[in-house]
Amino acid sequence: MAATNVPSVPRLPLSQSQLDDINRYLSKSEPQQILQWGLEHLPSLYQSTAFGLTGLAATDMLSKLSDNPPRLIFIDTLHHFDETLELKNDVERRYNTSVIVVKPDGAENADEFAKKYGDRLWETNDLFYDYLVKVEPAQRIYKQLGVKSIITGRRASQGGSRSTLQPLEVDATGLLKLNPFYSWSFTQVKAYIDEKNVPVNKLLSQGYRSIGDWHSTVKSGDGDAGERAGRWNGKNKTECGLHVDYYELKGKLGLKEEEPRRQIVSA
Repeated sequence: MAATNVPSVPRLPLSQSQLDDINRYLSKSEPQQILQWGLEHLPSLYQSTAFGLTGLAATDMLSKLSDNPPRLIFIDTLHHFDETLELKNDVERRYNTSVIVVKPDGAENADEFAKKYGDRLWETNDLFYDYLVKVEPAQRIYKQLGVKSIITGRRASQGGSRSTLQPLEVDATGLLKLNPFYSWSFTQVKAYIDEKNVPVNKLLSQGYRSIGDWHSTVKSGDGDAGERAGRWNGKNKTECGLHVDYYELKGKLGLKEEEPRRQIVSA
């Protein structure tokens, strides 16, 4: 990217024209360049990861772009595969970092979670389950750390609501989300992972295509379509709650707002 006319984030909230200018600029850039822009311009930047391939590629790139890359935040739902937790340890060793781990409120393991919130909540009320294991912990740690910007591993080629993804987004809470791989395909990500010998989840070699909680992830069968095949099998669902409107989700659950909805993009 040229060094001239580089759009920045002067103050929040961004105006719609500022956001559009940034996305026009970043849309011409490769992931490394988008990440570099984020390192230079985004306030209080962290990387949110569940150790999927794209997130791992971002972690590897960031390790080469900065001697002090953004800290990694991992939301431990208490229902991850053992292989995912092993991968977290591999990442810490490979990149000499300590991952910030946040868990559901009031529970340290799956048994404690079931005792507090009920058995197999993902079957009886999956929306509430998503809120408890993903959304609330994320909001809690973001507030605790003062997070204003995060790096995600989302890509448009993953389909669903991600198909119209832009390099930079502002969510309902005002959080800036940088999507450096928004335009990359799975093939491009996999090629980078293989070339750089980035550690990956062992389950990928066992027939799994997209890996989440053990109870909602199955091996992909022949003919399964989509990069996220095997997730939420049998359900009309493409997101876990982290990338949906926070206030709409709380409204559906009948949860009280602690604070009013903020203006996220000014006129």
